[in-house]
Amino acid sequence: MAVQGFKVDLNKPLVFQVGHLGESYEEWVHQPIVSKEGPRFFQSDFCELLTRTVWWAVPTVWLPVVCWCISMSVKLGHTLNEILLMVGFGIFVWTFTEYTLHRYLFHFKTKTYWGNTAHYFLHGYHHKHPMDNLRLVLPPTHVAILCFPFWNLIKTFATPSTTPAVFGGTLLGYVVYDVTHYYLHHGQPTKDMPKNLKRYHMNHHFRIQDKGFGITSALWDKVFGTMPLSKCSS
Repeated sequence: MAVQGFKVDLNKPLVFQVGHLGESYEEWVHQPIVSKEGPRFFQSDFCELLTRTVWWAVPTVWLPVVCWCISMSVKLGHTLNEILLMVGFGIFVWTFTEYTLHRYLFHFKTKTYWGNTAHYFLHGYHHKHPMDNLRLVLPPTHVAILCFPFWNLIKTFATPSTTPAVFGGTLLGYVVYDVTHYYLHHGQPTKDMPKNLKRYHMNHHFRIQDKGFGITSALWDKVFGTMPLSKCSS
């Protein structure tokens, strides 16, 4: 429920405050605070800990899982060329997933208390505090939960022997996405391709939040017509 004239106190846990903004939430959340120090989410220290992750935890935790999944398909008799095709297809699946989640789930419109609260926890905080270096990648616990529906989804169109490698490719795509995302915010690229990708993503954050939903590439933005008309400077 919105509270008339409500103002967020940045010195207090934010997650259960922002819902009170009501219709003002959309404007508030897209006015970024550029600081490496992130806000507190919850009063509970345990809940707060679960929201913070160092970037290197992503490859450390998930690359061994990727290798194990791929090795399962190898043991089930697939050749190297077949494995490469399956992993490549899994990465392709991830690029579409990345775009779809970002566009339709992370940027859903809301003005209710629980809608605002859910949006802030899912993605709104990232637009409000885009340089928070401990909330730029997904905590392993969150990803572990999401792995189950993704595995079962892949099982619906893949065979028992190809499912592990396709899933491994999808998970590899996620690892590349999250590490790339961190780099785009905190890295200082010198090569043209990463520099352009950084400009593209910063444009999404600071100029046109309803365009440019790709992170690792602009492929699906081009396909679905969500390319921004111009890019901001780095």
